[in-house]
Amino acid sequence: MGAVGEFEGEYAGLVDIGDGYLALATDGVGTKLLVAAAIDDHSTVGIDCIAMNVNDLVAQGVKPVAFVDYLAVEQPDDETAAEIGEGLRAGAQRADVALVGGETAVMPDVIRGLDVAGACAGLAPKGALFPGDAQAGDALVGWPSSGIHSNGLTLAREAVTRDHEYTDPFPPNPERTIAEELLEPTRIYTDLLGPLRNQETHAAAHVTGGGWTNLTRMGAYHYEITDPFDAQPVFEFVQETGDVDDAEMYRTFNMGTGFVAALPEADAAAVVDATGDGRIVGHVEESDEGRVAIRGLDIS
Repeated sequence: MGAVGEFEGEYAGLVDIGDGYLALATDGVGTKLLVAAAIDDHSTVGIDCIAMNVNDLVAQGVKPVAFVDYLAVEQPDDETAAEIGEGLRAGAQRADVALVGGETAVMPDVIRGLDVAGACAGLAPKGALFPGDAQAGDALVGWPSSGIHSNGLTLAREAVTRDHEYTDPFPPNPERTIAEELLEPTRIYTDLLGPLRNQETHAAAHVTGGGWTNLTRMGAYHYEITDPFDAQPVFEFVQETGDVDDAEMYRTFNMGTGFVAALPEADAAAVVDATGDGRIVGHVEESDEGRVAIRGLDIS
């Protein structure tokens, strides 16, 4: 607990500013940057940087409004910096946030290669924040991911490079390379905020690091997932090449579903209708501890 008027939510720090809240989130791209570096293409990682921040704010019920980035490099590289800027601008446009500035630091004694991170500010009127706790009996609405997003890349990289190069054709779709599939940008979910605020949304989860175990951030319940979205071919490829079991896949990756919200059943149906590509993927049950089961597979 910080000073009076300040508190930390599940996904962002919040400051009471009188008639509403100022929210702040910070995150980076992680080891996805190593895939970008391996093929010398950083044009999409800026989208990931924006997405990882704004999606966390949406999960809190906050509208993202402004973003600043921080690029730390071993050596100056104008071309790479321009590519990262290209992605940041594209991500900001998708998220409808202002890209208000950033900082580049050259630190050869600290950095090997580069790292990119950012911070996002958002606003929420009083009463607009999601309470943060699901309720027994809630329906769980999910929305598809765009692929592997920006989590679990350490496991994915180790798996696919056992017998392949990043520049090899991606077996399920040889028109793309393995690197292109891994670098598919993280989906941005800011368009869900309006429909979720219009209904009795109890809590939401951005499915990031820790995979489906992120649902337990909505409270100590049993989350029974009966109809998740199909995982994209990249996940099957990682699982087969890395010999990863099903439970570990769901504990690491989004497996095709990138965002989940808990609402009463009637409100869940209304959100599905309002958002187009969402659907009810499961429900919430009473439990003494947070547990998640995917089609009967307990991954807790």
